[in-house]
Amino acid sequence: MEGDRSSTPLLRSEIAVIEEWNGSASSKLTKTAIFTVAGDTVRKSALRFNQFSRRILDAFVPEGFPGSVTPDYVPFQIWDSLQGLSTYMRTMLSTQALLSAIGVGEKSATVIGATFQWFLRDLTGMLGGILFTFYQGANLDSNAKMWRLVADLMNDLGMLMDLVSPLFPSAFVFIVCLGSISRSFTGVASGATRAALTQHFALQNNAADISAKEGSQETVATMIGMALGMLLARITMGHSMAIWFCFLSLTIFHMYANYKAVRCLSLATLNFKRSSILLSRYVKTGQVLSPKQVSEMEHVLPLWMSSWTSNKVEYVHERVRLGVRISSLNSDEVIDLSCLASSNYNKGKYILLARKSIVRVIMHKDSTAADVLQAFMHSLVLAMLDDKNRSMHSESQSWLDKNYQDFLLKLRSLGWRTERLLSPSIAWKANWSTRSSDEKVD
Repeated sequence: MEGDRSSTPLLRSEIAVIEEWNGSASSKLTKTAIFTVAGDTVRKSALRFNQFSRRILDAFVPEGFPGSVTPDYVPFQIWDSLQGLSTYMRTMLSTQALLSAIGVGEKSATVIGATFQWFLRDLTGMLGGILFTFYQGANLDSNAKMWRLVADLMNDLGMLMDLVSPLFPSAFVFIVCLGSISRSFTGVASGATRAALTQHFALQNNAADISAKEGSQETVATMIGMALGMLLARITMGHSMAIWFCFLSLTIFHMYANYKAVRCLSLATLNFKRSSILLSRYVKTGQVLSPKQVSEMEHVLPLWMSSWTSNKVEYVHERVRLGVRISSLNSDEVIDLSCLASSNYNKGKYILLARKSIVRVIMHKDSTAADVLQAFMHSLVLAMLDDKNRSMHSESQSWLDKNYQDFLLKLRSLGWRTERLLSPSIAWKANWSTRSSDEKVD
């Protein structure tokens, strides 16, 4: 190597400049040092401030940031950190009220009594979390935005119960247990939706890194929130009106920050709502909306709260029932189903049964994720035609044959993930075949 170095020396008048850059994304690199070589002299100019600030930043953001995450990562994390800050501040107020109600600081209070009350509170919360998971666990992934809001709303109700509990000593245990159940829903829904959102943010299969850095961000928000909460609890101690004013003000801000955080998200997965918006626009105009455009039209509030919003969208999917159990159909519907199985859907992986403006989707036992997506899109087309009283099945099948593949291609070109439909798991399926009446049926 010495021979190579001496054989091609730099001329005394030549100066070589070598720059050092850091970052995993080519478009988001940061210059960290400059090496200037003049003859046998090497001079290093390190950008110490950039190095120092980058090291601090690396503790809280994923490696390769911002190129390793989606564009909606930063606004979501900002609003999420702000709502977390308000939560920890309110936690200090509600915990103070809860401890005073249990009897902390009073001579008449017993250790065993306080322990038993705390045990009942935790026990009901655990049982509530198990029941919530049993009834709604399969729905959390398909409606991550809505359940994210519901989770934080239930957390607000839980803390409100803790703050109210000292006002009703005779019903203290009952109120505290209700609050614990409400918070248990929060733990399950928030954890499940966070996993779905982490997968959304990860552009470079870096979900673990994103999750770890989100934990660092939450730790800082927790420490700041606890410090401010302790200060707030100290200032408002003994002043009931001040406590309630601070608590309600922080709660309103918490709900607003959560709504803004969810509104920032532009999810590229297909669920019932987003599929309905996309297909409705495509049928009318032949155009496919981007994830950002759909996010602006999508309702994120629960159905019972959607009437409060001015931007109302009529979702066709509300008239579709996916994965219907055959035993739930009446005799006339089963007869119609058998006719469809022997004609329109003889070789298909699903059957669409439209009656009374409701489209029921029966999936074949050998159906795949792609079949489920096609069946749902087909049912949406059938529901649209049902409004116009036409020959629904033949027209919907004709539309599907001509446009479905083009629709999927346009979706993929805009970044939509079309490998599956995010829906509750389909537990009930069927198998159908036709034979002559004189054949023996097993």
